[in-house]
Amino acid sequence: VQLQASGGGRVQAGGSLRLACAPSGRTSSPLLMAWFRQTPGKERELVASIAWYTGNIFYEDSVKGRFTISKDNAKNAVYLEMNSLKPEDTAVYYCAFRRPGRSSYELWGQGTQVTVSS
Repeated sequence: VQLQASGGGRVQAGGSLRLACAPSGRTSSPLLMAWFRQTPGKERELVASIAWYTGNIFYEDSVKGRFTISKDNAKNAVYLEMNSLKPEDTAVYYCAFRRPGRSSYELWGQGTQVTVSS
């Protein structure tokens, strides 16, 4: 099973993009679903996460009020709505699942490039 991410692209500052991620096949429902991002030379950072059962949400400080994470339990899908994009949001975005019995995010998508021009 792999995660398939889509929705990246190039936008101007202030624009919006919506990322989507879903597993390619059947898998157990995850405990946590998340979006990370990474730029060259920097560590991958957690942008937002959502708990499958409770819906509890976490946002990294710099995206609060601009990004919205959501999920579709029936599809085991996770989404990231990104508004008011800034050039510093430019990165490769990865979705990830932490499944029951695992201590960390162990299922990853292939990454989708988001480029925000000023």
